[in-house]
Amino acid sequence: MSINMPTMCDSKHAKIASFDQNGVGEVGSGLFGLPFTEEESEVVIFPIPWEVTVSYNAGTAQGPAAVRDASPQLDLFDPELPNAWHLGIHMPSVPDNWAQESERLREKTEAYIEWLEGGCQGEGNQFDATLAEVNKKGEELLQWSKQETLALLEKGKLVGVLGGDHSTPLGFMHALAEKHEEYGILQVDAHADLRDAYEGFTYSHASIMFNALKLPQVKKLVQVGIRDLCQAEAELVDQSNGRITTFYDSKIKTKLYEGNSWRKQCKKIIAQLPQKVYISFDIDGLDPKLCPGTGTPVPGGFEFEEAVYLIKALVKSGREIIGFDLCEVAPGDSEWNGNVGARLLYKLCNWMAVSQKRLEAAN
Repeated sequence: MSINMPTMCDSKHAKIASFDQNGVGEVGSGLFGLPFTEEESEVVIFPIPWEVTVSYNAGTAQGPAAVRDASPQLDLFDPELPNAWHLGIHMPSVPDNWAQESERLREKTEAYIEWLEGGCQGEGNQFDATLAEVNKKGEELLQWSKQETLALLEKGKLVGVLGGDHSTPLGFMHALAEKHEEYGILQVDAHADLRDAYEGFTYSHASIMFNALKLPQVKKLVQVGIRDLCQAEAELVDQSNGRITTFYDSKIKTKLYEGNSWRKQCKKIIAQLPQKVYISFDIDGLDPKLCPGTGTPVPGGFEFEEAVYLIKALVKSGREIIGFDLCEVAPGDSEWNGNVGARLLYKLCNWMAVSQKRLEAAN
């Protein structure tokens, strides 16, 4: 597949020529320390600082800022994609208004979730207004993010969403549904996220895939690394007539221990996907030693290079990555979470560009 590239503007040529990729990343510079504007960039990362419905540990609303702040520490050279940074990757400022709304509503939902977990003691109707407000604001977030990401797609940008909790990319999925007749989702995650309005929240972080499947354009959902789900979710998978295929973490590991290579398993995973693929990557799909600050860590999961190998194998299969999200990165007590998140984000950006032939053209 070949995509015609617009003529690179003189300012981008000049920036590439003058940029010291071997230098020390500057704090306060652009994502990954890169100097490119949105106009000059092939890839735009859309930050959504939102975590209103998280039901365990909070902090993911600070994920976009944590990843951005850690990203200049990353060395840009990749032995497989040595000039990947020539693409231009840009992330606009994290929207303060949505961050503030998330914080305001989070205070209300914490009281409601505490009431639920306490056995619903007392009058529950005191929280009806909270549920209504959160669901209304969730719809507004969906429509806002849909329009913003659709505008980027219309400009010919490759787009990735950086959350925030895992509810945040739904608007982008809607935008892609307007651009593509059909596509599949590759979900790397510890959780199935197939609950119907979990805890009463229509746009719960635990309901993202349930909501995504409401889009008729989503022809297939392939889940990888799942190791924490309820019976209703398992039944939904079994009753999906093949629309959902789940590769459980325990079964993946058992096959590895019995001599079935990761390469062979990746081939089987990818075979379930259509030509156009959206990657939804919850950071808790990794081993929690790599993301200890995430909201709902679960033992098990992938090593960093195992996850990257799957992404590379997907691209090398000839499939096209039409977009992605990276969610549930929380700062924690150190820069470690943001550091790992930034490195995974860089891989996702670069291999998406390879899948669409943008990297080849940019070099």
